[in-house]
Amino acid sequence: MTTVEDQDRVPASAAAPAPRRTDRPWRTRGAGGFGKPTRSGLAVRYLLLALILVIAVGPFVWQLSTSLKGPGDNIYAFPPKLIPEDPTFANYGRVASTIPILQYAWHSLIVAGTLAIGNVVLATLAGYALGCLRFRGKAIAMGVLLSTLLLPGEVTIMSQFLTIRALDLTDSLAGVILPGIVGAINVLLMTAACRSIPQELIEAATIDGASTWQVIRNVVWPSVRGMASVVAIFAFIGGWDDFLWPLIVLTDPDNYTLTVGMQYLNSNFGQDVRVVAAGTIIALLPIILFFAVFQRFFFRGVEQGAVKG
Repeated sequence: MTTVEDQDRVPASAAAPAPRRTDRPWRTRGAGGFGKPTRSGLAVRYLLLALILVIAVGPFVWQLSTSLKGPGDNIYAFPPKLIPEDPTFANYGRVASTIPILQYAWHSLIVAGTLAIGNVVLATLAGYALGCLRFRGKAIAMGVLLSTLLLPGEVTIMSQFLTIRALDLTDSLAGVILPGIVGAINVLLMTAACRSIPQELIEAATIDGASTWQVIRNVVWPSVRGMASVVAIFAFIGGWDDFLWPLIVLTDPDNYTLTVGMQYLNSNFGQDVRVVAAGTIIALLPIILFFAVFQRFFFRGVEQGAVKG
């Protein structure tokens, strides 16, 4: 007859094994204890990735195909044909002969580059103040920044235009640049990056006699430059692709940006979708090249932000 003490002496290995979970039929348990996807699970994943790829890249591929189609190709044929039967680059030549594309592209480059630099510098300074310093009204400032994100840009576009007109900056690239020189979302991103810096480093640098600019340059910037690259890429793409605000501010065709100048393709060529598609591809190529060059900085900045967060 076993007593309670004898039952307590039963080794743990002799206990009944725990029942194996079977509520995840799509996973099998690997050697390390982590779930390993089955073939059906992998098939579903790749199917979803292929669907997302078609949705994201499909319109670009279709525009590229349309821009290369000649007059003999039926762009409205069903089922659609991606490979042109009569390929030609004449549509790109018609775009270049219709608008001063190099001049407009230069204006867009000035706007996008200035916005990228301005957002990186000003958002870093504001992020350092909100993320690392203590001062009165800090919570109010954060609340104001968050509240601006709740309003769409169209709500404040009239007040922005009145401000630009009062400053006598209408019909100039400076008037296009000024409202977007720093964005609230970029300030919040840099604030989150600055908060991840150990406060002891900043206090140690201050005790050693470092000025504010030295702290920002030697302590803050090396820690947040990954996130700053993300801000720069977003600001550059946003400035290059912006259409509504330059259309409102600019009235002289000699000052147009590339996206605004592309409207002439619709007015002059009517229903010629081939030329419009060629203009779209021309406007997209700089963005694709820019992201291809700086994508490693972008993903590095996103990864650093995720790890520090």
